[in-house]
Amino acid sequence: MHIAGLEELDEIPEPIEDGQTFAQNARKKALHYARATGQWCLADDSGLAVDALGGLPGVHSARYAADCCPPDSPRGLIDQANNQKLLEALADVSDERRTARFVCHLVLARTDQILIETFDAIEGRILRQPKGSNGFGYDPLFFVPEQDCTTAQLPPEMKNKVSHRGKALRRFAELLEDLLRRSKA
Repeated sequence: MHIAGLEELDEIPEPIEDGQTFAQNARKKALHYARATGQWCLADDSGLAVDALGGLPGVHSARYAADCCPPDSPRGLIDQANNQKLLEALADVSDERRTARFVCHLVLARTDQILIETFDAIEGRILRQPKGSNGFGYDPLFFVPEQDCTTAQLPPEMKNKVSHRGKALRRFAELLEDLLRRSKA
């Protein structure tokens, strides 16, 4: 079995991510690429949901500061703009109310059907200033109480263990094993 990333395939236009939830966007991407390739496709939609902001930036996490940072900007510049906008939005919010979670929704689809769907999250809170240099995106602002540090301060192996993506992928692996076992029966 060969697993290919999109970079190995002929250029396929990206789907428009216009869902209102992580689940809707992950389903849309998985089905889009499965139909375009004729192969099973695993897609995810992930992001940050801040309670005091009604779940924002949510499905717009990667583009939260799009109004002040062009989409073709370098990743570091986009991350910096997103973090600055988040800090500004939370400026008057007390530390106790700065609760948030990173969310990951995974979907495996074939051309006509969703085969597996799973979700996980990691709970934390948003700091008032960045800490740490590992990771990307909102990691320097996302404090994980159980680890007593931000996700940007975690070593990669620990981040993979506790992160929303790591937990969702481990659950996905279990479901995939079950699906493959059932399909052979």
